[in-house]
Amino acid sequence: MPHTAAYKHYQPGESPARSPSRSEQTARALAQSEAMCRANGARLTRIRRNVLEVLYTCHKPLGAYELADLLSPGARRMAPITVYRALDFLIEQGLAHRLASQNAYIATIHGHGGETCAFLICEECGDVSEATSRDFADTVSGLVSQAGFRPRAKVLEITGRCAHCQGAGRH
Repeated sequence: MPHTAAYKHYQPGESPARSPSRSEQTARALAQSEAMCRANGARLTRIRRNVLEVLYTCHKPLGAYELADLLSPGARRMAPITVYRALDFLIEQGLAHRLASQNAYIATIHGHGGETCAFLICEECGDVSEATSRDFADTVSGLVSQAGFRPRAKVLEITGRCAHCQGAGRH
């Protein structure tokens, strides 16, 4: 059965009242992320946690420079290299992904690394959903194996229009 997650619009019949608030979702995701890091013997430092928190709360892909701006409320801007190092760590831990087509980063809400996944990117609203299934992973693995190719990452980015934007009659 396919698994789709992250940054979705409310579906028909869903309401925010029946779903945890975004701040509750963020708090839960951060706690889960910290636990995963501890289990892996890694440390979610203050800067790494702050970067991850911004990714969770913004609910859209962000570039390193956008993150640096959002993390620097005062006149002194956080160095982009610091953000890139934090992002590298988060990707290593399976807590974030880089969307190559947008040169941007997005948090994953279920934490994984090396898993075969597809990102469904809406060209209208910028919504990004992450989808994966065992069948999809097996198909990609079979194609890669047949080609004698050794992938560094198994990520597919699919652009189009999400169900919400299609339903809104946007063209």
